[in-house]
Parts: sequence; C-alpha cells; structure tokens
Amino acid sequence: MFISEAMAQTAETATQVNNAPMPDGMKVLVQIGLIFIVLYFFLLRPQQKRMKEHQAKLAGIVKGTTVVVNGIIGKVTAVKDNELTVEIASGVTITVIRDYVSQVIENNKNKKK
Repeated sequence: MFISEAMAQTAETATQVNNAPMPDGMKVLVQIGLIFIVLYFFLLRPQQKRMKEHQAKLAGIVKGTTVVVNGIIGKVTAVKDNELTVEIASGVTITVIRDYVSQVIENNKNKKK
C-alpha cells in the first residue's frame, strides 16, 4: 500500500518536471549579462582604479620621497627614467626599477595643507 503511493507521487513529480516551461534564450542572455555587469562594478573597476592610483604615485616619485621596495624602507636619492637610487641605510644605496616599488610613503612636508 505504501509503495504504490510512493510510486504515484514520483510519477506525478516526473510529469511536473517534464511539463515545466523552459527559460527563454533571451532571459538566459540577460542574466549572464547582469552577472558580467555586477562583476565589472564590484571586481574589475575598483582594481583598475587602484592600479591607476598606484601608477600615478610611481610617476610622482621625486628625490627625497620615502618608498617601500620588497619590505625595505628607504629614501630616494636619485631619479632616472625608470631607475631609482634608494638609500636604505646611511651610506648604503641600491638601484631599483620604478615598477618594483610597492608603496610610496607620503611625508608630512610633501602633503598640501
């Protein structure tokens, strides 16, 4: 008695699933488009904005700016096109490529009041 009721319920469920309307192709495309828009505004756009800000800071490095290179903090003593000479201790200087600077530390004297 119980088995026949269970079989009847599964048969009803199977016919309901088979009769379910299929989503329109246009609806699927709109949903995929909305997903891409959300990804753009929440992931790609903020990352691009951060990269532009970082590139602007790298371009603004001048002599006397304090920078961080691979965890080492130093002061820029000379600037060439793509190379920076950074003093990491008194009398110890290293030459680094501008793109390898991970952070530009803004000094109080460089800030506008």
